[in-house]
Amino acid sequence: MESRLDTDKQAVIDEVQRFVEREVIPVAHDLEHDDIYPVELIEKMKTLGIFSATIPEVYGGLGFDFYTYSQIIEQLSRGWMSLAGIVNTHVLVAYMIATYGTEEQRRAFLPVMAQGEKRGGICLSEANAGSDVQAITMTATRDGSDYLLNGSKLWVTNGQRGGIFAVLARTDTAARPPFRGMSIFLVEKGTPGLSSSRTFEKLGYKGVETAELVFDNVRVPAANLLGGVEGEGFKHAMSGLEVGRINVAARAVGVAQAAFNDAIRYARQRSTFGKPIAQHQAIQLKLAGMATKIEAARLLLHQAAQKKDRGERCDLEAGMAKLFATEMCQEVTLEAMRIFGGYGYTKEFNVERYYRDAPFMLVAEGTSEIQQLVIARQLLERYKI
Repeated sequence: MESRLDTDKQAVIDEVQRFVEREVIPVAHDLEHDDIYPVELIEKMKTLGIFSATIPEVYGGLGFDFYTYSQIIEQLSRGWMSLAGIVNTHVLVAYMIATYGTEEQRRAFLPVMAQGEKRGGICLSEANAGSDVQAITMTATRDGSDYLLNGSKLWVTNGQRGGIFAVLARTDTAARPPFRGMSIFLVEKGTPGLSSSRTFEKLGYKGVETAELVFDNVRVPAANLLGGVEGEGFKHAMSGLEVGRINVAARAVGVAQAAFNDAIRYARQRSTFGKPIAQHQAIQLKLAGMATKIEAARLLLHQAAQKKDRGERCDLEAGMAKLFATEMCQEVTLEAMRIFGGYGYTKEFNVERYYRDAPFMLVAEGTSEIQQLVIARQLLERYKI
């Protein structure tokens, strides 16, 4: 049984790889530069089952582990990182529902999410609360059998085209520390009072909307309180962010791999001083360093994903993977641009896109500095005297 399951997983990874080669790479350059939402690619991703990858089979998903999921995300990012972003928040919301939701919530939301018809969005950050999640001011006030949500959320991927949003709000504003009074609500698109006030123009990560959502007396049934118990939202969000950091690390590995692939191909074709630049020692040193760091990041990523699959706390491993992979990606994309020389600075080649996409991953799902703090806290706990 396990052998057959592994074969099925590898078949999906291989199919995603072929999809990237045939369908994504040929169109990504133009879609990205024109900042066009990839409607046709999204439809094909639904058919491939990418949106259902980690959703349990009983709810219509493929039921894959995060180790397999990380490889799918790496392949998508190799073609176009924005596609993996559209998937990330969706999978993150589905994970929180599957892990912490009531059975009624699982049956209500997961089957439509598995089809990709309703895609998920995560609403955590606010104008004055990014890394400091406990500083959020959005409130959810009980009103009979409902809650009224008021406030706004920033940096919402799938903010305009998402169908189900996991929204972190304060249900007890007097709780100390504040995280004890936070809860997550599942809010569907079209709920009265929910609107998108604006989208942000970005350096990279184009083709997918990053929006601000406004909640003005948004009435949500108490049945949509994740898990049915108040005060658990911060825990739910932090566990979900472990999934998000695995995703971002996989994205970084995928983008870096794409940059390396382009760079080594160009180095074999471009000649200076009578021979391909790949035969110059300076270029060989760059290629060796790039490939080694990519492989190291990939191993850290796989370790974090496998620990998450075992149901263990993996904020240390996910933090390490996210920190190392994203910093590595920034470095590798710059090295790729240097190998291309002047051409790397033009829009004729994809390398400039990789270079613009890389900084996003340094701040997504927690900045590098936050990752270092998370890692340090866990190390001090692990090595305490």
